[in-house]
Amino acid sequence: MRLVNDGRTFEQVSDAVDEVNKLKGQVKWDEASQFDAEKDKKAFRQYEEACDRVKNFYREQHEKQTFDFNVRVRAEFKKTVHARMGIWEAMEKLNTLVDDSDPDTSLSQIEHLLQTAEAIRRDGKPEWMQVAGLVHDLGKLLYFFGSEGQWDVVGDTFVVGCKFSEKIIYPETFANNPDSKDPVYSTEYGVYWPHCGLENVMLSWGHDEYLYHVLKKQSSLPMDALYMIRYHSFYPWHREGAYSHLTNTEDQRALEAVRAFNPYDLYSKSDEPVDVEKVKPYYQSLIAKYFPEVIEW
Repeated sequence: MRLVNDGRTFEQVSDAVDEVNKLKGQVKWDEASQFDAEKDKKAFRQYEEACDRVKNFYREQHEKQTFDFNVRVRAEFKKTVHARMGIWEAMEKLNTLVDDSDPDTSLSQIEHLLQTAEAIRRDGKPEWMQVAGLVHDLGKLLYFFGSEGQWDVVGDTFVVGCKFSEKIIYPETFANNPDSKDPVYSTEYGVYWPHCGLENVMLSWGHDEYLYHVLKKQSSLPMDALYMIRYHSFYPWHREGAYSHLTNTEDQRALEAVRAFNPYDLYSKSDEPVDVEKVKPYYQSLIAKYFPEVIEW
């Protein structure tokens, strides 16, 4: 039988894939990813070989992300609505940004979001996890909402208010951050206490933290999806094992969630670009399930 390569055929195949996933009960969200089985993981996050753009970004971020700045910016967030728009419109608005902190890709943001979501979808993970992949970087809209640069929007996140971990990339660049010499903020626990839990610490402000606070009250995403969004850039913790003196047993679920999500965020960046118009109807249907038509950003 000859197959006609048209939009209708694509939709039929796409629907068939989704139906198979439903029939087999879908792969559990925390099962190991399959799409990246043959990828060379050593080719990603090579910061020692990164270009000057990336290194200069992290130097600025590490010098300016202070505890006082983070207190101030959170207070401003609580009293400000920057825009009102739906999820897909937000994705299109973000599409002009190239992340200066990322050594792995120069793709547009919408391409990366769709690559992440499609990788999760191909592995048969549940719809809510596909949606987490689709929206996880939308917090980068901060760049258009009066941020002071990219340093308070993108990049790996870390705890402020205590000693900067040596497991953060380029740890030497914190030397010019005033908190590194503060009598309280430079100590192991700083303003925190042993095993206080991540809910009680302050992470460096950026797109992860911003989007988490936007969506926890304006979506029906499960908590595991919100963990994936909030902590996906917290590499010193979920990849390098830092901050065990601050975390507690309640953080284990969050760690499992973000580790399940991370391969799709990181290793899908080498995939072929996604045909936006072909997959748009599918993802718009998922957006309608989990979000209101308009979100306050």
